[in-house]
Amino acid sequence: MVKFEQIYRDIETLPKEAQTLVVDLIQLLKKSYSKSEAENECKEKSLYEKFDEIGLIGCCSVEENLSTTYKKVLADTLVTKYDHS
Repeated sequence: MVKFEQIYRDIETLPKEAQTLVVDLIQLLKKSYSKSEAENECKEKSLYEKFDEIGLIGCCSVEENLSTTYKKVLADTLVTKYDHS
């Protein structure tokens, strides 16, 4: 079991520079573990939630019936874009 009183006494016996390093290490560990928790929360989000969060939902406008006419739209677009004749 960790005895915080002993750790505190040990830290007090260190030079000031070493005490500063200990404090910096603790801050680094706190940041590291808070990022890990945030990453775990992100893993629980659905793909839709992730896209919505970064602004990719509704990021362009298209024809309402694109799901049924996409092949024609794609063919026309490619011809227009790559027709070099």
